[in-house]
Amino acid sequence: MQRQPHIMTLAQWAGPARWKAELPHSHDTHSILWITRGQGRCLLDGIRRGVGVHNAVIIPAGTLFSTDLARLGFGLVCAIPPSEAVPMPDSAQLLRLRDVHAQSELTTILETMQREDKAQRPFSDEAMRAHAVLLGVWLRRSMIEQDPDPTRPPAAERLVRAYAALIERDHATGKPMADFARALGVTPTHLTRTCRQCAGMSASQLLTQRILHAARSLLDHSDHPFNRIAAMLGFRSAAYFSRFMLHHTGQTPTQLRREAHGATMPQAGERGFG
Repeated sequence: MQRQPHIMTLAQWAGPARWKAELPHSHDTHSILWITRGQGRCLLDGIRRGVGVHNAVIIPAGTLFSTDLARLGFGLVCAIPPSEAVPMPDSAQLLRLRDVHAQSELTTILETMQREDKAQRPFSDEAMRAHAVLLGVWLRRSMIEQDPDPTRPPAAERLVRAYAALIERDHATGKPMADFARALGVTPTHLTRTCRQCAGMSASQLLTQRILHAARSLLDHSDHPFNRIAAMLGFRSAAYFSRFMLHHTGQTPTQLRREAHGATMPQAGERGFG
């Protein structure tokens, strides 16, 4: 995990592989996105939302989310370790800034942080922490100004957010969607209908996509044999894991790993099924 606040472009943050941004996942840092060009969609706490120019997206660490922004989109992202004394909301937020003064304030804070981050002058870490605290103050003020008397979210959104939190916590346990529905006190049919309404996909699809992101991350960033990855993600066997990846990506784990790392891979990483 990074040790201090860090600024990057939206493209750097999302990475070159589209699945890394577009499949639901979480980060171990708080993320504040400031979009200055382009438009698209994002999934925040299980809720699908449209995003565009002069939108600020706040994603607390450990929150299930995904982004699908146009390739021509541009913006800045501030990643803040949870250990920093920067208060963040309990759930993801989308702020649509129409006030020019508010837009200018946020742009100035982030661009100042970007210059400080690149310069790496003495005491840069202290300066970045101070700017992050200022960013947190701006965030809280903007949330109050946009919604001075927040109402309780509709029941459907509360259910999907609760489901998203359970997915993020338990997606690697091998539990089927029906077990999540039971834990939430609803039927699988009701959970599926509500997810389609709020997330734009079924409850099973949301769970599957989170597992896919975890699986592809392990294939990309580790040399674990496939049977170990299967066990880490709650699959009954490496063979079942291989069939799952082939069905949902059109490629075997071996092909996905080779695609990420090049044509030649250590045989240990390919031992067994795939």
